[in-house]
Amino acid sequence: MDLLQVIAEPKRREVLRLIWDDELSAGDIAARFDITFGAVSQHLAVLRGAGLVDMRKEGNRRMYAANREALAPLAAILKKSWEGTLQTLAETIEREESA
Repeated sequence: MDLLQVIAEPKRREVLRLIWDDELSAGDIAARFDITFGAVSQHLAVLRGAGLVDMRKEGNRRMYAANREALAPLAAILKKSWEGTLQTLAETIEREESA
């Protein structure tokens, strides 16, 4: 699978942002989205299948972390995408405050 196609999906980019620095359980990841746990699980499966996410079991939980080595060639693209999202959010907040 083409890695660019994998990260082209906005929710997958957001999952990667969430687990870039922190390891999170599938439930913790799903709690941050307005989609079903099953949908988040499918996104995680695609990311794992592409080798972009590592998973380990901790008791009955599955913990996910970004595979930064595999993501190295895409890191600049991802970070630029995340910065753009934050900039858009900041601009929206500023507009609402001045209205």
